[in-house]
Amino acid sequence: MSERDPHQPLYMISIAARLCEIHPQTLRMYERLGLVKPRRADSKNRLYSDADIERIRQIQRLTQDLGVNLAGVEVILDLLEKMESMRQEMEDELKRIRQEMRREVESELNQRYALAKKEG
Repeated sequence: MSERDPHQPLYMISIAARLCEIHPQTLRMYERLGLVKPRRADSKNRLYSDADIERIRQIQRLTQDLGVNLAGVEVILDLLEKMESMRQEMEDELKRIRQEMRREVESELNQRYALAKKEG
């Protein structure tokens, strides 16, 4: 069985609020501030994904456990997104370098093998 896409919109605002144990108005405020961006099923209904729920929980941890205000939350979440993007870029670059090194080593080995075969 395949895993569900964490970005698939699933939950109406009332369900999302219940899952996060907060008031729907709080979710609307987070959306107004740009902290969370639920998809719209139509012009009225917001649908939250599992990724949105996790982000809301992260906002709650920052505000409730660490005492960060919502402006600070915005900065922290932005920095975390940038760090994740940079980490992904670095992984992609390392993968490219490994592939390039593998091709160079294989090429060198093939050349040496051909040379040894000629001499032998």
